[in-house]
Amino acid sequence: MLRLKQSANADGAVRFQCPAAGTSPSVTCPRFDRLHQHELSRPTAVDLTDARQRAAHPAAKPRVLPPQPDLKTGELPKICHQHTITVRKDDLGHLDKFRQDLAYLSPAWIGTYKSVRANTEGINGRLKGHDLDLGDPKNRLAHGRVAQTILVALLVTVANDHFLDQWHHTHQLQNEPITPADTPQTPAEPFNGTPPAGQSRPPPAP
Repeated sequence: MLRLKQSANADGAVRFQCPAAGTSPSVTCPRFDRLHQHELSRPTAVDLTDARQRAAHPAAKPRVLPPQPDLKTGELPKICHQHTITVRKDDLGHLDKFRQDLAYLSPAWIGTYKSVRANTEGINGRLKGHDLDLGDPKNRLAHGRVAQTILVALLVTVANDHFLDQWHHTHQLQNEPITPADTPQTPAEPFNGTPPAGQSRPPPAP
């Protein structure tokens, strides 16, 4: 995972850094050690009671394990030959169809992402904290992925109906007249509860 070196500029170009490079590398890599030979530092004493000193020592960092046999020097990625690379919006090749319209980490992208993320996390929190409690497995006792998917869809639909009903009661004006569309209408003719003859099965014999 490359580390962000510089956020996107006006053209959408983002600069990334090799995680094994820099003054505070997060990993150690044999490729980096082989291609960027540097003088060995003098051994220093490490206070094992200090958590920061232990974490900063190279022996405590994760070690990248390249495939064996490893690629030749000329076949290695560009990031292996230099500490940083610049990724432009046209460098995706056949993956360009997945490119976002907004430049990654740009102010416009951050503003859009924050609102969408807040909306998503908000609805997730309300569904899990609602009376239905979507996160409780006891409310989803159906077996099978298909049954679980249908049941979750029904729970989300019911929760959304509750949210809309709550919003309607909260934002409805007190003196607002009630229209006929807001109340259920009762048919004018009397209801006949007698089932139609010849269109249903007879009741079972006692």
